[in-house]
Amino acid sequence: MTKITISAEEFQNFARYILDISGIFLGPGKEYLVETRLGPIMTRLGCRSYGELLQKAKNDDKNNLEHEIIDAISTNETYFFRDKAPFQLLQHKIIPDLIDRRTAKNVGKKPAIRLWSAANSTGQEIYSVAMILVEMGITTDNYNIRLFGTDISDAAIAKASYGLYNKFEAARGLEPSRLHRYFDVHENGYKIKDQIRVMAQFKKMNLMQPFSQMGKFDIILCRNVMIYFTPKDRKRIYENIAKVLEPDGYLLIGSTESLINDTSLFASSKYLNSVFYQFKQ
Repeated sequence: MTKITISAEEFQNFARYILDISGIFLGPGKEYLVETRLGPIMTRLGCRSYGELLQKAKNDDKNNLEHEIIDAISTNETYFFRDKAPFQLLQHKIIPDLIDRRTAKNVGKKPAIRLWSAANSTGQEIYSVAMILVEMGITTDNYNIRLFGTDISDAAIAKASYGLYNKFEAARGLEPSRLHRYFDVHENGYKIKDQIRVMAQFKKMNLMQPFSQMGKFDIILCRNVMIYFTPKDRKRIYENIAKVLEPDGYLLIGSTESLINDTSLFASSKYLNSVFYQFKQ
């Protein structure tokens, strides 16, 4: 079958539509992404042009096609212990410091650790954090743990909640010892063990919508997602993130990202070749 290409006008219309429904900004040069991600949907529905697909989406009263388009466009590259350095930072600096402060503040009570992965995708980031906590002796028996993952994709949240990964996904970033310790062999791959699964909660959420109702977090991971938003929207999202971060909390962003042009609320610090952010004093 001949590949259907997207015209300049169709791309502009689709980019506007995707921005409206998700807040994701697709600038010039992203035509290939639309064609790659939405091509299979085009084929399945028998659409002869991207304009026809867009019209079908707008005419779908149940919004099923809209959700499918969001799922396809928002699918991000992810794997367990991605970039490694942030997880070493959590294990050797951020979590121990937090535990010390929370223990001193709440003598006789279980210390609380509340972490939010704001671009959770299919759950690998949250589960990587959970593994680190277990290896540090931090479990639900002796700590109040809340690991919260959100994503705009229904499909991503469903996969994260179920915790089933194929052999390729499970092998990416995981040492054999961790794969054996934290996963059960499944006919279709590997399923995260209940010991880890119960530590995490997942929910669909659009970062462009208010999220102050979630409560406060000690650590917020917002890694490799802001590239999909306009500068104006990035500023707004960071301002909202600040509202749900504890005064002594930590913000971690992607290794290639920077806050310099987006917000002045946070100051950067470096430890173990990793950068983290806290509120300016």
